[in-house]
Amino acid sequence: MFKFNKIVLALGVCGALAAGNAAADMKVGALFPFSGALALLGQESYRGLELAVNEINAAGGVNGEKIEIIKADAVDPTQAVSETKRLISSNVAGVFGSYASGISYAASPVTELAGVPYFELGATAHKITTRGYKYLFRSNPNTALYGVSVVNALHDTIAPGMGLNPKDIKIGIIHEDGPYGTDVAATEKKRAQELGYTVAEVLPYSAKAVDLSSLILRLKGAKVDVVLQTAYQNDAILFFSQARAAGFKPKVIIGAGGGYSLADTAKAVGADMNGVFDLDFPQASINPAGAPGLDKFLEAYKATYKSDPQSGHSLTNYVGAKAFFEAIGNAKSTDKDKIREAVLAYKKPAGQTANGWAFDFGEDGQNNASTFYVMQWQDGKLVTIAPSNLALGKPVFKK
Repeated sequence: MFKFNKIVLALGVCGALAAGNAAADMKVGALFPFSGALALLGQESYRGLELAVNEINAAGGVNGEKIEIIKADAVDPTQAVSETKRLISSNVAGVFGSYASGISYAASPVTELAGVPYFELGATAHKITTRGYKYLFRSNPNTALYGVSVVNALHDTIAPGMGLNPKDIKIGIIHEDGPYGTDVAATEKKRAQELGYTVAEVLPYSAKAVDLSSLILRLKGAKVDVVLQTAYQNDAILFFSQARAAGFKPKVIIGAGGGYSLADTAKAVGADMNGVFDLDFPQASINPAGAPGLDKFLEAYKATYKSDPQSGHSLTNYVGAKAFFEAIGNAKSTDKDKIREAVLAYKKPAGQTANGWAFDFGEDGQNNASTFYVMQWQDGKLVTIAPSNLALGKPVFKK
């Protein structure tokens, strides 16, 4: 049996969700940016965890134990540390998070020192799982794969479809300057050069920037054909707005998730978003034949939140959380070493989860079988175009 002290917190208890039962037997922390600039996707990510817990509790819990979520708002790395300490003092069996790489990178050393498992469901920075931690596990792919996947999509699908020769293409890479954007940009540059592309510019900027005009002028001056951007929502919208004002029209724009996957971004950008490519976590708009459980997820999401998913983050977190809870069930214990053994032994082939992902964890805790999907904005909708077994459409190329 899982045994935990029944502690009622004087501070922060308002965020605790019993997920279907008044008295829970297993507490887990949910560390996400619920407020501030990252709140939109932080909240969307949390919804996936919440739906997974609701579903598991409705089916009897983990080995008969119901799960209680204790929410913790981490708007930045400093608050992530303090909130993680609060969760640990609440005797949580583990901490789930966290959407933002900076939050994950700051919080996971705290859990590691305390011997509390940290289950990362969405932060992508490669370095998160390269620090030798034993009790840090990540279900989603990392930025090392992200940058390679973006350039491979350009090389294998987009450039040939547009009749472009790699030797004639100039690439401009722009990125928010946090761990997420910096890691993706570095691997994009390396992969592009390996394939014979000219990388004309690599330009970082703050995600809080209110003016990208000088960056856009540099891209325009360099006569880049392809722009690869790693951005959150506000900076993605700002780029398109100021590029339009400057008359900058590259042949291809490819986003690396973040703001590029949001319907609200497409609405704000307008017609300029049509034809833009995006690589990100699987969205809900994939072929359900290759994603068993997707229909169930969508039904639960709409019933709970009265809308369609805002991005693929909820689905990604849902799939990852279900996998980790299944591993905890296999461990039949919340002992950190037994959980580690169960997670590393957990395997699932592609095509058996609600987003089509496979699971195969390495010694570093990284799920090496998860991947990014290729999408394109077409007539206001984000259409999955690869992998082929999950695609709902084909790419449309501007000649």
